[in-house]
Amino acid sequence: MKAITSRDNPFYKELKQLATSSQARRKAGRSLLDGVHLCQAYLEQVGRPAFCVVSEGSDAHAEVRQIAHSCDAARVPCISLPESLYQAISQVEHGVGLLFVVDTPDAAPPAVLTESAVLLDGLQDPGNLGSILRSAAAAGIRQVVCSKGTVFSWSPKVLRAGMGAHFALQIAENADLASLIRTSRIPVLATSSHASRRIYDIDLAKPVAWLFGHEGQGVSEELLSLASERVSIPHLGPMESLNVAASAAVCLFEQVRQRTS
Repeated sequence: MKAITSRDNPFYKELKQLATSSQARRKAGRSLLDGVHLCQAYLEQVGRPAFCVVSEGSDAHAEVRQIAHSCDAARVPCISLPESLYQAISQVEHGVGLLFVVDTPDAAPPAVLTESAVLLDGLQDPGNLGSILRSAAAAGIRQVVCSKGTVFSWSPKVLRAGMGAHFALQIAENADLASLIRTSRIPVLATSSHASRRIYDIDLAKPVAWLFGHEGQGVSEELLSLASERVSIPHLGPMESLNVAASAAVCLFEQVRQRTS
C-alpha cells in the first residue's frame, strides 16, 4: 500500500478535485464512493475499482481491512492517507476511512422504450434523485433516463442517497426525453396533481415508463403534452402534492403490487 502524506501530491490533488467539483468528475469520468456500504456494493455488483483509498488507522475496522486486502489481492492500487488529508476529501461524517475511485459509467439512452423505466425531467435535489434511484432498483426497474439539467447522478450526495442502487441500474444522462417519449412502444405516465385518473385506475401489470419532473415546476408542458396519460396520487390531507421522491416510490410500488398480486 502506498502512503501519501503531502497535499501537493498530484494524485491527492486529483482526489480533492473529484471530491469537490462536479465539473472535475465529469471531465475525468470518475467518481468517489465513500464508505463501506457503497464500496462493498461496488465490489459485489460491478467489480474492481480504479483505486482504493484508506485513512491511516482505518485497518482497525474489520470491514475496511477486509475490503482493502481484497483490493490489494486483485492488484487494485491502494493508497493510505493521514487522517487530516483523508477528512478533507471525505463527505461522510464519522466515517470509517474507506473510499473507492471508480470509472463513471456512461450509459446511452435506450433506442426505444420497451420495458418499464423511469424518466426524470430537470430534477435538482441530489437526495431526491438518490431516493428515486433506490426505489427504482428495489422495484425491479433497470433503466433510468435523465434529461439535461437533472443533477449529476454520480455526485457524492446522490451516491450516498442511492445506497448502491446505481450499480443495479442503467442510468443515462443528458437525454432527449421528448424524442424518447415520441417513439416509446409502452405507455408513458406523467404524474400530475391535477390529473383526474389515479394510478390505482391504471393497468400497471404491463411495462410503463414513469415521468417525474422538477421539484417545484413538475414535468415540463412539452413533455406533459407528449405523455400517454397524466395520473395522480390521491391523498386525504391538506397538502397539495407529495415530494417527488415520495411520489415515485408510491407509483413504483403500486406497479410492484399489481405485478405480484
